[in-house]
Amino acid sequence: MSDYHAPLQDIQFLLQDLINLPKLCEFPVYREVSADVVQAILTQANQLASEVLAPLNRIGDQQGVSFSERAVQEVPGFKAAYQQFVEGGWNSITAGVDYGGMGLPEVVGTACSEMWSAANSSFALCPLLTQGAIGALDCHGSGALRSRYLEKMISGEWTGTMNLTEPQAGSDLSAIRCRAEPEGDRYRLFGSKIFITWGDHQMTDNIVHLVLARLPDAPAGMKGVSLFLVPKFLLDDEGNVTARNDVYPSAIEKKMGIHASPTCVMSYGDTQPVEGKLGAVGYLVGEAHQGVAHMFTMMNHARLRVGVQGVALADRAYQQAVSYCRERVQGVPPGEQQPTAIIRHPDIRRTLLLMRSLVEASRAVNFLAAAVYDTVQASPEDVQRQAALARVEWLTPIAKGWATEIAQEVTSLGVQCHGGMGFIEETGAAQHMRDARITSIYEGTTAIQANDLIGRKLTRDKGEEIQRVIAEMRVTEAELEVAGEDLAVIYTAFAEAVDHLEVLADWVLANYRDNPRLQGMASYNFLMLAGTVTGGWLMAQSALLSQQKFSATGGDIYRLKLISANCYAEQVLPRSASYAAAAKSGTKTIMAIKDEDF
Repeated sequence: MSDYHAPLQDIQFLLQDLINLPKLCEFPVYREVSADVVQAILTQANQLASEVLAPLNRIGDQQGVSFSERAVQEVPGFKAAYQQFVEGGWNSITAGVDYGGMGLPEVVGTACSEMWSAANSSFALCPLLTQGAIGALDCHGSGALRSRYLEKMISGEWTGTMNLTEPQAGSDLSAIRCRAEPEGDRYRLFGSKIFITWGDHQMTDNIVHLVLARLPDAPAGMKGVSLFLVPKFLLDDEGNVTARNDVYPSAIEKKMGIHASPTCVMSYGDTQPVEGKLGAVGYLVGEAHQGVAHMFTMMNHARLRVGVQGVALADRAYQQAVSYCRERVQGVPPGEQQPTAIIRHPDIRRTLLLMRSLVEASRAVNFLAAAVYDTVQASPEDVQRQAALARVEWLTPIAKGWATEIAQEVTSLGVQCHGGMGFIEETGAAQHMRDARITSIYEGTTAIQANDLIGRKLTRDKGEEIQRVIAEMRVTEAELEVAGEDLAVIYTAFAEAVDHLEVLADWVLANYRDNPRLQGMASYNFLMLAGTVTGGWLMAQSALLSQQKFSATGGDIYRLKLISANCYAEQVLPRSASYAAAAKSGTKTIMAIKDEDF
């Protein structure tokens, strides 16, 4: 199994050249963020990933967590690693300075998150959820809740979770039954939740659960759901941990991947009285009956970070495939005289370069989304902030949905590169594929992302944002047209792909009102088309930048960027035609078959 090393050259290229982090840091809130600070953080984050987290990845997959007496015991070594994580201040890097955070841009946190997820995706999920909970509490919690909980959550002394799903509800949050009964200035919660990532562990002395539940006077449906903070341990007046709250894991799920991340069934208010009464003690976060809207502050952050997790696992699979293909000697490839490493075989080279280009494109999409998110948070100008908000809302389902679908492809190709050994757990290639499989499911399946993109982000604003996106893509297209022969292939493929996206968007806008099933039928292919073209757009921009810099200074990073961009144009952008054709095929065939005929 190959060691993990962060792709620091590509990350630095994205931050400095493509995303233009120095310009982002002109916002007053980021003016103290220098290139040296970012470089030091990336270097140290890579050290944590490669030296501390990566060695625990295999034992975590093999051993998994244990469960007994309504408590989860994490994998040996995880607690010590988590303490190093906290002592290094890593949980606080993007949090606001008011409660002890470092206040760095989200895009820098995204880079660190990729490294940690690639090294050990199970471990990285714990701070991922905590950081999302911090955002929701900071945005919507009362001053009292923020003062009592945020500082220790930001430091990482306490972790956080997101409790949405119930057995009968799945992704339909309108079907939630968990209830909250008022008790003075707090509430008593009753019910159960499933699929709660890191719902219990022994690494910290408290866990802060954000829980969706219904008040007694709640209206039916999604607008009757409220958000509550339910701590594992209650606090005294000084903020110290005291009595155990009645929130316990009742089981852990046995999963195909991320074995070292406990996925819990959580029970509220059914084990033992707290302060003489039944029910888990909780506190309302934000306004009553606005819980889903409040929770989506956390959900949207988690979706962006899960997209990055998909990139991370794809890159880990690519690294391992390259290492194996360099060492595995088999066969005599065309043009060679004797058996060589399989990396000399043309199809293996095609596969590896395809993997590389897909990883780079999906990483660029996620970094762009994070940088636009930073603009929303940091811009003092309302017009700029609103424009950035529309753009990050457009990019989020692409960054999450498309990038995690790409992760399925790349990790599968990684197994394929190993041949029969890829099917053997000993090599570790299969773990990346198993771990990546969940990324296109949790925090909203690919179908949910696709329906969001086409149903809310395209039709809701009548195509205004995609028109702005396409106009910017056309500027890049024009730059490619005059860039010379080296970028001619990219120009042709990208221009055609943008045409497909524009024509399909216009077709959806012209026809969706006449056919209520059209959006659902077209949504997946529309998402994949939008992701493919957006990835191609950023690869084209990378090629333009790399052409200029390579001509001026040389450098392998720019030479390799040009190769990756050409591969993406040749091997990936042609998919846009098939996605567009499939999306426009209509609902007749899909709806023709009877339910019982499946």
